[in-house]
Amino acid sequence: MQYQTRKMSFGGGSVTPAVKFLLIANVGMFVVQTVIGLGTDFPLSLYLGLVPQLVLNQFYLWQLFTYQFLHGGLFHLLFNMLALWMFGCDLERRWGMQFFLKYYFVTVIGGAILNVVFLPGQLGPSIGASAGIYGLLLAYGLIYPERIVYFYFLFPIKMKHFVWIIGAIAVYSSVTSGQSGIAHLAHLGGMVFGYIYLRGGINPWDQFKIYLDRRRLERLKKRFQVLPGGKDDDRGPTVH
Repeated sequence: MQYQTRKMSFGGGSVTPAVKFLLIANVGMFVVQTVIGLGTDFPLSLYLGLVPQLVLNQFYLWQLFTYQFLHGGLFHLLFNMLALWMFGCDLERRWGMQFFLKYYFVTVIGGAILNVVFLPGQLGPSIGASAGIYGLLLAYGLIYPERIVYFYFLFPIKMKHFVWIIGAIAVYSSVTSGQSGIAHLAHLGGMVFGYIYLRGGINPWDQFKIYLDRRRLERLKKRFQVLPGGKDDDRGPTVH
């Protein structure tokens, strides 16, 4: 993919600080994966990847953040980092480093939350920075709707149309893929939470804490059992 206004451009100049940090972090973690020789297998991906069962039952909450730094292969990494560089630099120059990082991580965590909420029984890990990348593409389409990208490096299309296409693909893949190990729901969640956040909406982390509190309350209720009383029946049920 590449975009153009009147001239073709990649990344728009030097790499911005936040994008550089994310590039180094992702590439560095991929090197660790490769050197250790674990890839997406046990135990690294189960500890740092996104496993909804572990998040909900064992409270591995860090996985909502760390899954973004693991990748399933070289091409997976290269595609995400290319998109991060191409679209992220312009957005960081427009927003500044602080807001850019905040937005990016909101989309990453938001994508993870959507994946956990709708696939709570998933046992295999989901990995990759794609939720953040899809969030960046959504923001880029809103801010620069008339710019041109080359879909699959071949077909010129306006950014606003490109966002609709990848959004539709994410929705379709989320419905049909099941537990494939590809975080299609996270892709969709990155776009959804990115849009809500840019429109001044909810913080996904706060909403997920509310969701977890409700689950804890439900578990506590199941621990109590209402037993019929004897002479104290008129006082109401006895809770143990």
